[in-house]
Amino acid sequence: MFTFRHLGVAVESLDRAIPVYRELFGYQLVSGPYDDPLQKVSVCFLGREAPGDIVIELVAPLGDESPVRATLAKGGSAYHVCYEVPDIEKALDELRTKGCIIISKPVPAVAFNQRRIAWLYTPTRQLIEALEK
Repeated sequence: MFTFRHLGVAVESLDRAIPVYRELFGYQLVSGPYDDPLQKVSVCFLGREAPGDIVIELVAPLGDESPVRATLAKGGSAYHVCYEVPDIEKALDELRTKGCIIISKPVPAVAFNQRRIAWLYTPTRQLIEALEK
């Protein structure tokens, strides 16, 4: 039911972070940047052509009230994992019964062509993004 989609990394600036990932690790911009006023972030996706490599979502604040500012205040880092799910409502219901806390109900996301995303914490306080297929 859950398919790994990407790893989210908080950065202060996409313009400064993209070249670093390119020069240090060989990542290339595969989509974006996208400004999402609903999520209050600017995001882009990086990848490599290496088999089995993961996609990295760089997430920068879009304004002073962006929720990613709290992560950056702690130093920034990889801070969420995204999974695609076939039915987001069913997935959230199942996760809730397993002790997860839903912190954001499904809303459309600019970076995913308005497919809905939701946010939750696992019982061990890991931040998860659920993305509707």
